Amino acid sequence: MKAGKDASVDPTVGEWSGVDTNFGESGSAKLTYGSYLQLERLLTSQHLESEPPAHDELLFITIHQVYELWFKLLLHEVEAVREAMFADQVWLAKHLLTRVHVIERVLIEQVDVLETMTPQDFLAFRQHLSPASGFQSVQFRELEFVSGAKDLSFVRRFQGLTKDETARLHRRLDEPTLWDAFLAFLDCRGLGVSSEAEVRQSLLAAAQDRDRYFDVWELAEALIQHDELAIGWRARHVTMVERVIGTKPGTGGSAGGAYLRSRLPLRYYPLLWDLRSEL
Repeated sequence: MKAGKDASVDPTVGEWSGVDTNFGESGSAKLTYGSYLQLERLLTSQHLESEPPAHDELLFITIHQVYELWFKLLLHEVEAVREAMFADQVWLAKHLLTRVHVIERVLIEQVDVLETMTPQDFLAFRQHLSPASGFQSVQFRELEFVSGAKDLSFVRRFQGLTKDETARLHRRLDEPTLWDAFLAFLDCRGLGVSSEAEVRQSLLAAAQDRDRYFDVWELAEALIQHDELAIGWRARHVTMVERVIGTKPGTGGSAGGAYLRSRLPLRYYPLLWDLRSEL
């Protein structure tokens, strides 16, 4: 301790150089950490259906609510990526796609937490979930639509959607996709996009002349990374489902793991994957 210092001062507090610092304790404070994040609403939004409460139901609800928060952020980011490509702001599109990639890796790793729930743990409350199903995640389907995998049949097959949710899905079906924005960007670079064959040639030209089309190549790679991580999440998800419920049907009446496995071949950008075979 330095000479002249008060020995009664708590060393864990640190030195504040005489500045009177407080952390929202003032009675006049209008905004706090809790009110800004709306923690009272957030932390009281986990309502268990099991009675008596099954221990792992809180885990199950929390994980899926967190997923929906990530989906909300991903939609926010991919919309901005789309607009950046339309505006020829390559640097911004690449920057935000990098953020999308990081979030998607978190989504994959988050499955590890859910997988700490044993089949017996899940069976303790699974019957209370019916007919709810992850198939009904509107935000996840929005994300697929915006990324490029539009499918009207999902809207028709959804059960229990609100008018607002149905309108959101139809709006996504009518909106341009990330692929549409990428094609507009290719057109701005003087590369042909009038037909699939022309797009193939444009992609090949960009791949074979990266000095001239470095921005095209890097943006294409960022899109295929988004696609690859989505594939990785679907693969990790189906493996977890099969580990927990085996071949049982889903709570919403789907084929469960069999349905999820049927989605594994999905590709947002098949032309970017085909390009590898043409190089």
